Amino acid sequence: MTLESTGAYHPLNGREALCHWLGHIKLSRIIVLVFMILIIVPLITHYFLSKVESSVPNGDIHRTRSKLEAFEDFSTLRASDLKLRIEEMLRIKGSVSAELRDLEAKRQRLQIEVVGFSQKIDDLKTEVIHQQTELERLKISVEQAQVSQREALQRNTPDLALPRKLLPTAVPGLYPPPETRQSSACRMYNCFDHSRCSLTSGFPVYLYDPDRYPVITLGWEVEGFVKTTLKQTLGYNPHFTTDPVSACIYLVLVGESLATMGPNLRNFTDSTLQENLLHDLPYWGGDGRNHVLLNFARSGSVRGTRELSTGGRDIFHKVNTGRAMFIQSTFVRSNYRPGFDVVSPPILGPPGGDTWQDSPMMLPARRKYLLSFQGEFQQSANLVTAYTKNLGEATDNFDDSEDDFVNNDARFTRQNIESFIVEHLQGLEFGSTSDQFLFHFDCSLPTGTTSVGLDRRAGGVKVVAGSWGDWVLCGTESSRGSVLRDSTFALVIASPNTSLLTTTVLQTRVYEALKAGAIPLLLGGDQLELPYSEVVDWNRVVLFLPKARITELHFFLRAVPDSDLLVLRRQGRQVWERYCSSVQSTVDTIVALLRHRLGIPPLPVQEEPSPSVFNATFSPLKTEAIVPEAEPEESLGPIEPPYPSPKFKRNYTFFLTQGHEVWNYWGDPFKLYPQLPFDTILPSDAKFIGSGVGFRPIGRGAGGAGKEFCESLGGNSPREQFTIVMLTYEREQVLINSLSRLYGLPYLNKVIVVWNSPRPPLEDLRWPEIGVPVHVIKASRNSLNNRFLPYDAIETEAILSVDDDAHLRHDEIMFGFRVWREQRDRVVGFPGRFHAWDLNHQGWLYNSNYSCELSMVLTGDTTHEYGAAFIHKYYTYLYSYWLPQAVRDKVDEYMNCEDIAMNFLVSHITRKPPVKVTSRWTFRCPGCPVSLSEDDTHFQERHKCINFFTQALALPSIFCIVIKVEGVLTPLLLLQVFGYTPLLNTQFRADSILFKTRIPHDKQKCFKFI
Repeated sequence: MTLESTGAYHPLNGREALCHWLGHIKLSRIIVLVFMILIIVPLITHYFLSKVESSVPNGDIHRTRSKLEAFEDFSTLRASDLKLRIEEMLRIKGSVSAELRDLEAKRQRLQIEVVGFSQKIDDLKTEVIHQQTELERLKISVEQAQVSQREALQRNTPDLALPRKLLPTAVPGLYPPPETRQSSACRMYNCFDHSRCSLTSGFPVYLYDPDRYPVITLGWEVEGFVKTTLKQTLGYNPHFTTDPVSACIYLVLVGESLATMGPNLRNFTDSTLQENLLHDLPYWGGDGRNHVLLNFARSGSVRGTRELSTGGRDIFHKVNTGRAMFIQSTFVRSNYRPGFDVVSPPILGPPGGDTWQDSPMMLPARRKYLLSFQGEFQQSANLVTAYTKNLGEATDNFDDSEDDFVNNDARFTRQNIESFIVEHLQGLEFGSTSDQFLFHFDCSLPTGTTSVGLDRRAGGVKVVAGSWGDWVLCGTESSRGSVLRDSTFALVIASPNTSLLTTTVLQTRVYEALKAGAIPLLLGGDQLELPYSEVVDWNRVVLFLPKARITELHFFLRAVPDSDLLVLRRQGRQVWERYCSSVQSTVDTIVALLRHRLGIPPLPVQEEPSPSVFNATFSPLKTEAIVPEAEPEESLGPIEPPYPSPKFKRNYTFFLTQGHEVWNYWGDPFKLYPQLPFDTILPSDAKFIGSGVGFRPIGRGAGGAGKEFCESLGGNSPREQFTIVMLTYEREQVLINSLSRLYGLPYLNKVIVVWNSPRPPLEDLRWPEIGVPVHVIKASRNSLNNRFLPYDAIETEAILSVDDDAHLRHDEIMFGFRVWREQRDRVVGFPGRFHAWDLNHQGWLYNSNYSCELSMVLTGDTTHEYGAAFIHKYYTYLYSYWLPQAVRDKVDEYMNCEDIAMNFLVSHITRKPPVKVTSRWTFRCPGCPVSLSEDDTHFQERHKCINFFTQALALPSIFCIVIKVEGVLTPLLLLQVFGYTPLLNTQFRADSILFKTRIPHDKQKCFKFI
């Protein structure tokens, strides 16, 4: 607007105002304004572009940029502007890349967190399942504990243990001597004082010193060998006592006695026993009760340079012996009191020690001669003493009709019977049969010998002038033995005089036949009494044939199959080795028989001490068990506190119910064992009707599948646990890992670690807490035999012998334990092996190849051929104390084969093969070195072990055992141990009952993975 001269105000239009303003603005203001525009506009543009790019997704940035650049014409830009533009774009690119990296890092962190949370969720789910399983196991454990509590409250019988001894406090009192008629009627009920032999006494036995208390007539002397060895061997017997006050029985040695006044027999009285010396014994008590008179035979049956001995005669005839028992090898029938006196074999063997070296192998079943006999009949009236001339003195009480063989056509005398027998046997020898016989009925006299008996030690053949009406021995022991080793059967002919119940000559023939592996055939055996017949089942050892059946002898022998031949031969060797082969075995058997007769149990077997590898002041470090590999989640049984197996429960009834078996089959009637794998089993309904203590039937008897199965042991035996025995040598970490894997294992009582290294464990070694005691035993020396020592720390019947580096799952162990409970007398384990016959070299080979047959189950680490097996503790006693020392020496020599020896032992005792469980053929050992079993030396040693345990001396008449060692064939000239191969083949393995069985979805299998 403008102001005119008139004073009026007039407004201007817009264009005029702008021009007016531009005309009056200063140049400096214009410059400032332009400069601000140039600065502000790029900033605004940059801000706008940044907002646009941030709002566009990452995948669309390049596309958006391409669109923006599409509207820009680069041809109009100068070089400097283009450069600036490129730099700007590079800066933008770097910024965008940094942002992308940040976003990717965030994404990865989020993914890791998601994975972590997912893992935690899975772990929590697994932990919930584990805790639920543990809760179920704890519930089962509580239920089992409640059942045990109820049983303890309801039990009305105490737990039996080894009782305290109850011994007499005075020597026998004085009693009037019985009449002769009363002595001949003696039995245990009327001539024995049971008050001195309580059931808990331990059966102490006292021996009169034969040098201090002689009881024989002047001119006689107890044979030195018999006197010395009796004192020595009885001193080793655990029942021996030097205290006469506490003694149950008193032993008096009266023979074998030898004449010391020259060969003129007329200078001797009828009896070698002096009654007044016998009655003057300090503990005779007037009537000799609880006294045992021993008249051993050693040279009386085979006399030579010694003119006369008492060993082969019944020296108690017409001697007032009161109420004393007789033990001798020759008995006149009228003097023998059944159930009171004892027939003993002649002591022809060494004082003691192993005698298996003297026996040949048992195979082949049939030998060169079907039957052999070497002897000569000589008739005489000399039956009882050196001066009995009247046969009637010994036979007054017998009707002659009992002694005569009555035929429809004729009545033969005894001499005619013997002649008929000889003629018939000679007819067999020279007959047309293909069987070979060897009969020698005439003993040729060597030049310059006198007519006295045959002495086995003198080695001469001498015929007695007026022998005892018996078949005397011909030849030397060596010559007779060589014939017997080639004989399937050995003929033993009873004396024609039936007044003789048994003779030393006859028993010598039986002894030599059993030693040589020939089966004795007793012709006239129905009139004989054999040694220890009170406890020994001779029907499984010898064949009895009445003389009236002599014409059927050949048919009878041919009717015996090979299987029965070997049973008889095996049983005969067993009886010979245990009861007759040495002075020690004879003395121990006599003591055991008398103790058995009184119903007194043997003394407990010795257990091996278990010294800890740690001293009393050191406490090993403990740590929680870290299981390297998780076990499959499965409830396998309750977790219980350690529960030892009951022991010595059958101290007084075992020999009553199973005495026949223990004397004739199982091997050792001389000791009392805590438990046996052969203990009797109750009927199924007894568990629910009055005898259910200790039993845990499945589903309380209703049965069931997996759930009910895992809650109880079931089976036919009461509840029990097992002990794991590991043998280790300087492999601490491997051992610790194996111990850790045992955490939570049901029914585990304790773990025994046998520390075989002379170096003790490291002091900072941390031992895992696995819920049961771990006892580390310090071994006296490095020996694989330590694996099978009967340690006193083992308190269960079941032992799992396992390597320190073998890996077994818990379900596999539990299944093996359940199977063993049903096969307690056998080896039950996992890796199987077998013995194979070498067709080229006629010997045994150890084989670990996959096979459809097996005969052994490995029980431990044999040079990294890993094993694991359940065995009964009873077999550890037999392995350590009963098995010949040569077997354990061979194990130490090779540091190998202890598992083979155990399989041999169990199969020999039971005549059963082992039981293999699960599909395992071998073990994997995490962290172990390369298996040394790949070395051929390992297998060669095991070949040798099998042949050593099996074969006899390599005789040309049998066969020669050879094996291939480093390409060279070498004969094994090794003596036998068992005399045969006791291993037996089996073609099956044990698996769970519901294995591979389709079951309803609401049921569980017994084991998920077995």
